[in-house]
Amino acid sequence: MNNEQLATLTMLSAGYKAFLYDCDGTLADNMGAHREAYVRVAALKGAAIDGAIIDELAGWPAVKVIEEINRRYGTSFEPEEFKELKYKLFLEEYIEHTRAMEHVVAHLKAHAGKVRIGVVSGSRRESVERTLVVLGINDLVEVMVCSGETEHGKPYPDPFVKAAQLLGVAPGDCLVFEDGQAGVQAAEAAGMKWVRVDQL
Repeated sequence: MNNEQLATLTMLSAGYKAFLYDCDGTLADNMGAHREAYVRVAALKGAAIDGAIIDELAGWPAVKVIEEINRRYGTSFEPEEFKELKYKLFLEEYIEHTRAMEHVVAHLKAHAGKVRIGVVSGSRRESVERTLVVLGINDLVEVMVCSGETEHGKPYPDPFVKAAQLLGVAPGDCLVFEDGQAGVQAAEAAGMKWVRVDQL
């Protein structure tokens, strides 16, 4: 683990009452797996896509990602069907091998019980719950807000606003940990400060 990154996170997060962590790419080192699952499903349907689009749209709900793929590649994937195939592949072949973003998971563990802890993800609840179990932190997370649980997902503020409400903490007292631009936009729109864990 990079102790310098952990020390930086600890310094940046002093004084807040709640920490809201993204899951994929923030707590879990699994963006490569998600990227590969999207590319594999597209290939099964006869289209070659560049996995870089998945990194670019990190944090977006899956349906919105697929709609953007259709727009850019001129494909006609049915978003709900594609999403189901992608999640099935991810759950069956990748999720049990999820590795931790060690400095972020260590930060969460060090602050559990001292500040309120939430996870706000653009993935569906089943995937997030299983990921947190694999990482060994599911019992430390007080609330989760996942895909489809608010009217709008990231980059809209709705998921972060809901998490703050569930925790009973004002938005200004919440600090968001993210790895994607959509999450940063959502945090700012919710009136929250943020840290890009991938840029430490």
